[in-house]
Amino acid sequence: MAAAPEILSAPEGATEFPAALAAARQAAEDCIRDALGDLRDPVAEAMRYATEGGKGLRGFLALESARLHGFSAQAALPAAAAIECLHAYSLVHDDLPCMDDDDLRRGRPTVHRRWDEATAVLAGDALQTLAFELVARCACPAQARLHLVSELARAAGVRGMVGGQAMDIAAETADEPLTLAEITVLQDGKTGALIRWAATVGPRMGDADARPLEAYAAALGLAFQIADDVLDVEGSAETVGKATRKDAAAGKATFVSLLGLEPAKRRAADLIDEACAALAPYGAEADCLRQAARFVIARDR
Repeated sequence: MAAAPEILSAPEGATEFPAALAAARQAAEDCIRDALGDLRDPVAEAMRYATEGGKGLRGFLALESARLHGFSAQAALPAAAAIECLHAYSLVHDDLPCMDDDDLRRGRPTVHRRWDEATAVLAGDALQTLAFELVARCACPAQARLHLVSELARAAGVRGMVGGQAMDIAAETADEPLTLAEITVLQDGKTGALIRWAATVGPRMGDADARPLEAYAAALGLAFQIADDVLDVEGSAETVGKATRKDAAAGKATFVSLLGLEPAKRRAADLIDEACAALAPYGAEADCLRQAARFVIARDR
């Protein structure tokens, strides 16, 4: 077990989730900016652009799970920045014409629209490699760092996010729409895998039992995707920051199309209850994570 540095209160003194999320988001963006240094070529500029303006939820989960296991924000910050890099890379590539072909992300032109497709591909590639460079800097024992790197590779790859994305693309031209069970498996990879990795940074760093946070993250990730499906129906591009109603226009099966709007909302709420219940071993120390879970289905973007 790693020696426990000073225990941080969520992160740097913030005890309520909105403040903790904002602090984590800014810290991750600063860490990425520092890692890129004074590079000013188009790819580096596109990398900075792609990592700005997000919710920062994955980075927050990494820092908060580390805090629960006795690690400071400074020790875990490379992991928070790494997961934000990987998430940003996935969005840059997902927005490309060969994938979802989106023009808007986080309320701004997508990277391939702001620059060009080649720059977007390279920026995404470089964000992915930067993620592994960053996570290798976590202040924990070498074996724990190796575990973090190997689990991140698995979560990001064909058994995780990439595999889920491939299933999503295949579903667009399939003869039959996906079933509820198939969509659940798809989203567990596409969305859930990186969320699970982020939420288990703390126990991985400290060689502790990761099962409570794995259960929390599994429920949270699925609720997050259901909320995204709801926002695609009820949200506007101005609020959400990207095109909406694309799924229905494409005839794509989603949690909302299969369950119905209100049942989908109830399912998301039930999943958040499950996520919060999974945090019982941490007691009141995990209240910020409970607030994060409720935010997932209350957000407007």
